[in-house]
Amino acid sequence: MPQSTPLETLIVAIPETAGSALYGMVDVLSATGSVWHTLTRTPTDAPPFRVRIVSPSRDPFRCGYGIPVEPHAAIDEIVRADLVIVPELWLGPDEHLKGRYPALRDWMRARHADGAHLYSACSGAVLLAETGLLDGRDATSHWGYQELFRREYPQVRFHPEPNLCFADATGRIVTAGGTTSWHDLALHIIARHASPGEALRIAQVYLLKWHDEGQLPYEPLVRAGSHGDALVRTCERWLAQHGCEPGAVAGVVAHARVPERTLKRRFKAATGMAIIDYVQNVRIEAAKRRLETTDEPADEVGYAVGYEDPSFFRRLFKRKTGVTPARYRRVFQPVQRASPIAGRRRA
Repeated sequence: MPQSTPLETLIVAIPETAGSALYGMVDVLSATGSVWHTLTRTPTDAPPFRVRIVSPSRDPFRCGYGIPVEPHAAIDEIVRADLVIVPELWLGPDEHLKGRYPALRDWMRARHADGAHLYSACSGAVLLAETGLLDGRDATSHWGYQELFRREYPQVRFHPEPNLCFADATGRIVTAGGTTSWHDLALHIIARHASPGEALRIAQVYLLKWHDEGQLPYEPLVRAGSHGDALVRTCERWLAQHGCEPGAVAGVVAHARVPERTLKRRFKAATGMAIIDYVQNVRIEAAKRRLETTDEPADEVGYAVGYEDPSFFRRLFKRKTGVTPARYRRVFQPVQRASPIAGRRRA
């Protein structure tokens, strides 16, 4: 509900912070209550948020890709907060923050204990995980950080699918998924702490889209693994070429020239999935490319990637991607066709 006194809204910035997410969140939350009214020439509301950038030190610094940051305050100057937000961080999928920011970690825990709501966008969840507040709770981040969470933060119940994830029923800790998930997070924060109507107005002004489809449509199902099994790598390469052909599982077993049971055991140990699941992923990835680049009916796409039963293909596609083939095409084909290179190829 609208507040008579603006909510103390603190956005955490460190050298690993992504500048676009940092300043995008600052801009959108600062404009809440005024930008729509300015555009429509109607009286403005009282600002619901007092937005400030905080950091371990007041000293100016440069965050990801050299973007300058001048914090409004150092964390040791702040003893009260209503909202604490951690934007996206530039971290590789094998990086973590262990031991880097102990004072910031303790400060975030203290603000939560005092009643503040904690929010993170994308890889900002890594910093939130450092506090231990996500242990035993549900959380999300970009799908590319699944292995990092499994390895470094095994107590966190990580979910790569949703755009927003609530750590508990109170909603006092909320994590958001992919790189532009700060859009979804900003709309959630505005709807919850200002009003749903204001969130809608902000979405209309900034052309923000609610990613109700979640992250699954964006996640590649086949990625290079970090295992060292040369035989399995050979099989992965073979399936990349022949995975959509009939009898792909039998074919890769014949190609490997080892007993089927042996191959299945080694494949599961190296990749974390059964061969049949890997084949399905290869086929669904091929189906995605056809949906993005052609106007073939979904049934023909399914047949082209190895499925004679259209209903089975549609069910499998939705299970793997979270959306139907038709919706996947509506979302991604315009993006592919907006490419100048794609336009020249069609000409």
